[in-house]
Amino acid sequence: MIEAMPIASASTGLHETLALLTSQLHPDANHKEDLVFLKDVFSEKSIGYLMKIHEKLKQYEQQSPTPVLHSASYLAEDLAEELQSGALEEDERELLLLLSTPHLKAVLSAHDTVAQKKFDPVLPPLPDDLDDDLEEESVKIVRLVKNKEPLGATIRRDEATGAVIVARIMRGGAADRSGLVHVGDELREVNGNLITHKRPDEISQILSQSQGSITLKIIPAVAEEDKLKESRVYLRALFDYTPFEDKATPCQEAGLPFKRGDILQVVSQEDATWWQAKKVGDPNLRAALIPSTQFQERRLRYRMKVGSFPAPTSPKAPPYDRTDKEDCDSKGSLNGKDVGEETQSSKAAPVFCGHAFSWDFYSASLRRSFRHKKDRQGSPGEPQTPDANHTEFLIYEEVMQYLPRPGDRPRLIVLIGSLGARITELKQKVIAENPRQYGLAVPHTTRARKSHEREGVEYHFISKAAFEVDIQNGKFIEYGEYKENLYGTSLESIHRTLEQNKLCLVDVQPEALKTLRNAEFKPYVIFVRPRIYDGRRKQFGSSSSLSVGVTEDDLQEMKQSAERMDECYGHWVDYVLVKEDPVSALAELQEALERVQMEAQWVPVCWVRR
Repeated sequence: MIEAMPIASASTGLHETLALLTSQLHPDANHKEDLVFLKDVFSEKSIGYLMKIHEKLKQYEQQSPTPVLHSASYLAEDLAEELQSGALEEDERELLLLLSTPHLKAVLSAHDTVAQKKFDPVLPPLPDDLDDDLEEESVKIVRLVKNKEPLGATIRRDEATGAVIVARIMRGGAADRSGLVHVGDELREVNGNLITHKRPDEISQILSQSQGSITLKIIPAVAEEDKLKESRVYLRALFDYTPFEDKATPCQEAGLPFKRGDILQVVSQEDATWWQAKKVGDPNLRAALIPSTQFQERRLRYRMKVGSFPAPTSPKAPPYDRTDKEDCDSKGSLNGKDVGEETQSSKAAPVFCGHAFSWDFYSASLRRSFRHKKDRQGSPGEPQTPDANHTEFLIYEEVMQYLPRPGDRPRLIVLIGSLGARITELKQKVIAENPRQYGLAVPHTTRARKSHEREGVEYHFISKAAFEVDIQNGKFIEYGEYKENLYGTSLESIHRTLEQNKLCLVDVQPEALKTLRNAEFKPYVIFVRPRIYDGRRKQFGSSSSLSVGVTEDDLQEMKQSAERMDECYGHWVDYVLVKEDPVSALAELQEALERVQMEAQWVPVCWVRR
């Protein structure tokens, strides 16, 4: 029921009247649901905002204000030139700085646009003489303002009817933001020109010659699909992708180039073959095309079959075959300047960087004089041939941002390094400078304890028999033998450091990441590599023993070691530290460790969603 409401005065605002009405709504037994609904509607903040906007517009109509100037931005430019012509006082210098800021320039530009009333585009009237074949069809006239931004749509020609159809709307593009063009719409005219029987390059020419705006005559799709909400799926790219090298893409200009390690936000997975995505950190609002996981895996298996990919063949993988031809939006038009039809990947397989498998990698590391002692097949240093039916392709990894909350265990910091990186020395310096914040996993050894060494500080000293039992029980993430003594890093020693609420730093062979990379440790992986200059020797610092006796062959081996490690394990790396000298490398590592603790990092979703 609604109680007798006080009479609102003429000066009472509309939103105030609405609030007054809402306060008088008291649900009774008979109309409780209706009145609750009505009260909820009236109580919405958005309704109050709309009422306030309505009142401001009414006040604007009553006042009928007129702008003092129609060109405030030009006046500001003239004033700035005048100020620059001579010596400036402090106030004048401050004014010049203020006039130079992009924000003030944008405000003045918006003022001039409103003052000149150029903000209200006039839609063209519907033509009086519609074609006879359109009289019985719904016709939609759409005008889109043209600027330097592509319209964000692709078109294709229906093979059966020959009609020009909107094949795809790129999320965030001009066409998508307008809400006026939909997938399946048939284009009949562009700026009054019939396009039914025109070639794609002719349509492109019409669009490229359009000035100011583009007017489209559209036959709407029979059932326009509702605009789906933008998804929030984030992927870490595990390979490099260049659309202009991909002959299978429906539109090269609409493709999204990315590098391994880039974070991609997938905004649409409606097409099972080509997803729409944005690169995180890219200011461009328009989405672009990337190959889906299923399609990328499918064509990599096909490349195995034809022998252009280093893995066994797969007899079940068919070539990519798609009959739809799409022409793409480029330079502000629906149809690209360089219109290319989709081709089968069997004719021209695109080049994709990265590998679909990993192999055991060994090197005579200068930082470590023992190797892993694990059972392996094949010879050390040689790629292992994967089973085609169990190959795990490096395509995408779903990720989300993660920052440890108070009470969470710190993340494990894993250092891996190529030849010459000397990461053990780097790790020890970080811990020595801040032993309360950082710790290490104390290794185990079977050698005898020296007089100056303490149990549990330099090493955990155990018998060879106990060490071998621990190996059988899987307690070590890695282990090796040196001068007939066993050395190893145990999972238990890592847990001990993390339980002290310290960041635990471990330097391991990269193969150990297979064990450590899980939700329990959430490792942050840092790849340390020395800077190697081609064509000449590079000293590693006067305090480093590597500056003495390092030959050109040694430097070349270090460079190849870094390249192989990046090729095999780079998809697991969160940060690459190129070591110029010990001092700068230490400062850079400390800065990276601070960011891990203070800033959210991208991690696999399975580490957080459990």
